[in-house]
Amino acid sequence: MQNLLPEPPATLLPANHEADAALAAAEQAGSDQAYAEVAARFPTYSAAWAELAARSFAQGQVVTAYAYARTGYHRGLDQLRRSGWKGHGPVPWSHEPNRGFLRCLYVLSRAADEIGEADEAARCAQFLRDCDPAAADALASN
Repeated sequence: MQNLLPEPPATLLPANHEADAALAAAEQAGSDQAYAEVAARFPTYSAAWAELAARSFAQGQVVTAYAYARTGYHRGLDQLRRSGWKGHGPVPWSHEPNRGFLRCLYVLSRAADEIGEADEAARCAQFLRDCDPAAADALASN
């Protein structure tokens, strides 16, 4: 059976050049504190939360990674809604400002799995794939 309803348009989050520059500076510094300062200065900027989450996960701090990822995920949902997203439809990985949200969703899924939240892990993994299968593939290959 063919779905005759059109898919909603892709949601493209706005760029935040000031936050991008701060994140690049944090990357140069390379410390958790530098990334935390970016998240504190730009709390709606999911990319900073994603980086904190990924770093914590890599260090085996799964609960901390879960908390950072959940924060970035929720801040990203707020931005998506402000950008016209109605709860479904593509959020393309190819659009750089979307990547922070998508990365948070990925780490949230992984951290949820690690702490035994299988339903949450599966829901987040499916949500990521629904947003953009390319995001799921790109993040899983890292």
